[in-house]
Amino acid sequence: MLTLSTRSQIVIGIMLVALMILTRSHHFASTHNMADASWAIFFLAGVYLPSTWPLLGFFALSWWLDFAATNWGGVSDFCLTPAYIFLLPAYASLWLTGRWYTQRYQFAPSTLMPLSISVIVGLILCGLFSSGGFYFFSGRITETNLNEFGDQLIKYFPLYIETFVFYLGIAVVIHTLFALISQQFSPSNTTE
Repeated sequence: MLTLSTRSQIVIGIMLVALMILTRSHHFASTHNMADASWAIFFLAGVYLPSTWPLLGFFALSWWLDFAATNWGGVSDFCLTPAYIFLLPAYASLWLTGRWYTQRYQFAPSTLMPLSISVIVGLILCGLFSSGGFYFFSGRITETNLNEFGDQLIKYFPLYIETFVFYLGIAVVIHTLFALISQQFSPSNTTE
């Protein structure tokens, strides 16, 4: 099981907030935009931040960033429809699968199986809630059917997976480095 000090949780929370502000798609128009890290942020918040307050805070931050972009940033409000509410269960599914993984975490290669399971389940649920919610309930698609939804999912879902895995990979490398360093300097590793 993964347990972190309050100080570590605060530092991770601040880093995740900064990452969301910097990457939330279209908010800082330039040719150097990084892909939106929101999906990975909600999963990592579930892994590292045990309270539900960060989940609510990241919901609010993502909404505020989208609101600011459409009202003051000149970004299209195409995605701001009644289906926007489906982002709540989409993001919560990533956070919950992150929480599930935390209960099974250990700093050993055997952690890769529960990590993989939590990532796969979280991504599938998030993709179905966010894409399905938009496809069926946004009002932007006049005639909906499961076959066309499946085609849209096959077309766009791999891009979300790729971005998620990119950010998760960075987090895994950073986590591994910190875990190795802390093991090196733990009291049980000192020689007398």
